Amino acid sequence: MNVKSLAVQQLKSLARLIGARFHMRLRPQTASASPARLPVDRAKGGLVSGLDGLSNKAMLDAADRNG
Repeated sequence: MNVKSLAVQQLKSLARLIGARFHMRLRPQTASASPARLPVDRAKGGLVSGLDGLSNKAMLDAADRNG
């Protein structure tokens, strides 16, 4: 669907529709309530064995598992 037909469908002027979209995109994003907890070895410090700290995917997966 193009922008002109969307503006007509929503009964808004094209300028108002574009302005509203820019406002939504430029609005600061809210941060999550608490930072994700990563599995840490409490005895030695650092990440638990088996977790690759150089892999973004591994770090994100670990954060998702440990919430």
